[in-house]
Amino acid sequence: MVLRILKIMKLAVVTSGGANFNSIEIALQRLGVDYQLTVDPLVIAAADGVLFPGVGSAEYAMHELKKHDLISVLQKYRKPLLGICLGMQLLYESSEEGDVACLGVLPGKVRKFSTDGGLLVPQMGWNNLIPLQDSALFCDVDPSKDVYFVHSYYAPVNSATLASCEYGVEFAAMAQRNNFYAMQFHPEKSGSLGEQLLKNFIEVVNGNLSSN
Repeated sequence: MVLRILKIMKLAVVTSGGANFNSIEIALQRLGVDYQLTVDPLVIAAADGVLFPGVGSAEYAMHELKKHDLISVLQKYRKPLLGICLGMQLLYESSEEGDVACLGVLPGKVRKFSTDGGLLVPQMGWNNLIPLQDSALFCDVDPSKDVYFVHSYYAPVNSATLASCEYGVEFAAMAQRNNFYAMQFHPEKSGSLGEQLLKNFIEVVNGNLSSN
């Protein structure tokens, strides 16, 4: 059942990150969003908003972005873009995973969780958000609910961090700088809270929520 028709010209879902897009597609279909899976630079540049999901290796994903001539397209994109999981990590300056330079639209270096003290890596399961800044993404959101993580690497808490989480160390769970938004967890697998966060991003794309 479609929860609400969100009128949007076009949402591009970048498919070069190696993700399983089935859950993303189901979430977008539930929200009534018109979207296109693509690696076409022209389609992405012309889209009203971009979803940038990904799983796997940062080094491989950056190689794929370069192969499809998407690095500068994403760096220069000026409409709302949401990086999810690996897609979030690729928005930062660099990653320890493969010691690779990333897109550099968010400040900081992505690092691997330490297994010191017996910490299980990857973090796989539900954890809570700690809001640090106001954001349009938090509209009608109950931050006391948990979201679903699967990751071995994390971004630092800094001026771009909207919400943090703790797993051995405090890390950035959500971030924003200008038109670039990011979620380390999987909103499409995070129940009603994740659905509301995705809905809010779409409302930002539509201009119904402020991007500030």
